[in-house]
Amino acid sequence: MAFTHLRRLHLNNVNTLRTSPLAEISGALGDLGTLLPLMIALAINNSISLSTTLVFSGLWNILTGIAFGIPLPVQPMKAIAAIAISRKFSIEETISAGFTTSGIVFIFSITGLLRWFTHAIPTPVVKGIQVGAGLSLVLSAGSTLLQPLGWTTPNAGDNLLWALFAFLLLLVTQNFPRFPYALLIFLLGLGISISIAGSHNLPSFALWHPHTFLPSWPALRTGALDAGLGQIPLTTLNSIIAVSYLSSDLLPHIPAPGVTSIGISVALMNLIGGWFGAMPVCHGSGGLAAQYRFGARSGASIIILGIFKMLLGLLFGETLVELLRVYPKALLGVMVLAAGLELAKVGESLNYGARDLWEVSESTNEGGSATGLKMQRDLSDEERKQRWMVMFMTVGGLLAFRNDGVGFVAGILCHLAYRWPSRSSLIWEGLMTKLKDNRNRRWRRSAAAGEEEQPLSSTA
Repeated sequence: MAFTHLRRLHLNNVNTLRTSPLAEISGALGDLGTLLPLMIALAINNSISLSTTLVFSGLWNILTGIAFGIPLPVQPMKAIAAIAISRKFSIEETISAGFTTSGIVFIFSITGLLRWFTHAIPTPVVKGIQVGAGLSLVLSAGSTLLQPLGWTTPNAGDNLLWALFAFLLLLVTQNFPRFPYALLIFLLGLGISISIAGSHNLPSFALWHPHTFLPSWPALRTGALDAGLGQIPLTTLNSIIAVSYLSSDLLPHIPAPGVTSIGISVALMNLIGGWFGAMPVCHGSGGLAAQYRFGARSGASIIILGIFKMLLGLLFGETLVELLRVYPKALLGVMVLAAGLELAKVGESLNYGARDLWEVSESTNEGGSATGLKMQRDLSDEERKQRWMVMFMTVGGLLAFRNDGVGFVAGILCHLAYRWPSRSSLIWEGLMTKLKDNRNRRWRRSAAAGEEEQPLSSTA
């Protein structure tokens, strides 16, 4: 059964690549706007090994494309990356944070808690996490990548004029989904980077020499408490549950990966690669939306990306840092902006098309057997408003505190607040019905006792 499933995914990968090779290659580069800034910053801080990160993340790209058959990204764990950059973590502290998150995710996966979370968490809350993550990417693109730029600064190859050009090209090509936008922008940025870096900063041939890292107890404690625990809600909600939902929305013709398999994948990537100094990684819904936005429709796209990354890591390694450091933020910013908007768009299906609105029809065919067709459940105006409010409460909490966990709690509380009056009224009605039944039962008993006494008195 598993072999048949993998063979079906492989055939889809091959057929998609043959049909639209440029779109698959372009889509493979769609998540660079998230990957490059964080990976470069961590490498410059000596918080990760760049060569090892390229080799292992490339390997995970290839295995992910084969196992899942969708453009599922391998991207940085953002909460860990942000703290590691700001506090200049050592490699041991960074991988300790990844070990902590991945270890707990692995326990959640094998015990079935992730499946329980999927059924227990309301769909509007999951949609809110997705929309909030998309808007967070938009805000990040503006504040960290585009806002520091001037019209002609910091240099001729990286400024607002280039950002405007990339944005206009994005608008012109948005009605042509097969146009290789990300591929074109990547090659343009690469050419600009080479011209800025100069010949003395170009990458040179340097074979990968792997090293192992064993975190000390202080490094393990710092990484776990200061970064690892805070990453758990983000990974669980946005990198596992939201990804499973999003893949079924974007690619309904391909079986959506289950949360358990995604969780185990996230755990194993870090529990293996971390020992060699690789960057903590996960599968993010933002990266999936980005790669889909720029043309990826199968696992072939990330297999191509994985091969490219492995070759770079094996042959050039740490010598790539200087070239990647000068990659134009103007072009990256527009790519991140487009990816964020693509992810935020999933909120439009909240009240029509969401998975919790489909129910099996009880209709029968001419032979009298059930058809088992799925029908869309109609919502009242009040239900629609409540679902929108729960989703936006989740988005608001996430954006206000820049924390998926806060957004999740806010959305759940809003959901429960709407459910409490109806639940309490049902409880009250049930209680009153029970009291009424007890009263009727006592009345019938007393009536039966009176009927028994009457014949006895007449006989006497």
